[in-house]
Amino acid sequence: MAKIILTGDRPTGRLHIGHYVGSLRRRVELQNSGKFDEIYIMIADAQALTDNFDNPEKVRQNIIEVALDYLAAGLDPEKSNLFIQSQVSELTELDFFYQNLVTVQRLQRNPTVKQELALRGFSDNEEENENKPGTPVGFFCYPISQAADITAFKGNVVPVGEDQEPMIEQTREIVRKFNTTYGKDVLVEPEILLPDNASCLRLPGTDGKAKMSKSLGNCIYLSDSAEEVNKKVKGMFTDPTHLQVSDPGHVEGNTVFTYLDAFCKPEHFAKFREAFIGKKSSFEFNSLDEVKAQYQKGGLGDSMVKNFLAAVLNDTLEPMRQRRHYYEQNIPFVYETLKKGTAAARAKAAQTLSEVKAAMKINYFDEGVLEELIKENEQKYPQSK
Repeated sequence: MAKIILTGDRPTGRLHIGHYVGSLRRRVELQNSGKFDEIYIMIADAQALTDNFDNPEKVRQNIIEVALDYLAAGLDPEKSNLFIQSQVSELTELDFFYQNLVTVQRLQRNPTVKQELALRGFSDNEEENENKPGTPVGFFCYPISQAADITAFKGNVVPVGEDQEPMIEQTREIVRKFNTTYGKDVLVEPEILLPDNASCLRLPGTDGKAKMSKSLGNCIYLSDSAEEVNKKVKGMFTDPTHLQVSDPGHVEGNTVFTYLDAFCKPEHFAKFREAFIGKKSSFEFNSLDEVKAQYQKGGLGDSMVKNFLAAVLNDTLEPMRQRRHYYEQNIPFVYETLKKGTAAARAKAAQTLSEVKAAMKINYFDEGVLEELIKENEQKYPQSK
C-alpha cells in the first residue's frame, strides 16, 4: 500500500510556533525522509468559513499568509502538493455522502468539537442564550468534512497535534462504517502521527493558557521579527511563586520551560552562553536539566532564562524569516505552486470519489453501468421496447 500523508491548517491567520512544533516541523521531516509516496498539504479555507462565514475576506487574505509560512518552514513544492481546499469540489461531495454515516449524538460527544464550540462561544440553545450565537451546522459537522479531506487522498498518515486525535478516530469510524455498509474496502483508515516530544503535543500560549490561539492573542508567529519575539518572551507567564531570584522555582507548568523543552537543543548552550548567563554570572550550564535543577534550587532569575529562550527561538525562526522574505518577493510563484498542487489534489480526489460512487452504486452514467441499467429495466418493463 502506498504511504500517503494528508494534513493542513485553517487560514484564519499566520501560523505560530504551536503549529510548528505540533505538526509543521514533523511534516518537513517526513517530506525530506523520502519514505512517502504522496504528500498533500491543505489550506483548509472551506473549513475556516464555517465559523468565519460573515468575514470571507479574512479567510481569503490569509491563504497567502499560510502558504508563505509553509514555504518558509521548508515545505517543498517539488515534494509536497500544497493546495486550497475549496478548489477541490470532490471533497464537498464526499462530505455529503459521509453525513449519512454519522449521528448528531456522536458529533456531540467528540471532545474536540466540544472544546472548539466552547472556545468560540457558540451556544447549544440559541433561544436560551440570546447573547451567544448558535452553532453553524457547517462548523458542528467539521469532523465529517475532515474525514472527507483525509479519505479523498487515501491518507494513511496524518501528522497533527494531540487535540486532533478525536477527529482522526471519528474518521476511522466513518471509514469502517462506509466499507461495511457498501461491502467494498474503498476507504483507508488513517493513523495519527503525534510529535515525539511530549512538550510539543499542545504548546501553551505565552500567557500560560492551555492552548496557543490566534483569537486569544497569546501567540508567537513564525514570521515575527526578532524584536517581537524578544518582547513576547519577556512578558511570558512563568512561576507565580518565584518572586525573588533566590526563591526555589517550579518548572512544571512554567511556560518558559515548556518552550525550552520544545525548542532547546544541546548546541544552544555553547552558542548562547553569554546571552544566557550574562557577563557577570558565575553560572555555566551545558544542558537543560542543569538549568532546571538550578531554577528549582533557587538563585536563577526568570529574566536570565527568558533571555536564553528568546535566543533559542530566534535561532530557530531566523532561517524561516529569510525564506519567507524570498517568497514574499515571488508572489506569482507562490500562487502557481498552489494552482499546481490543487490540480494534483483534484485528480486524486476525483479518483476516490469515483470509487466511492461505484461502491454506493450511484455511478449511473459510468462506462458500462448505463448499459446494464437499460438492460435491467428493459427486462422489468418489456413494453418499453
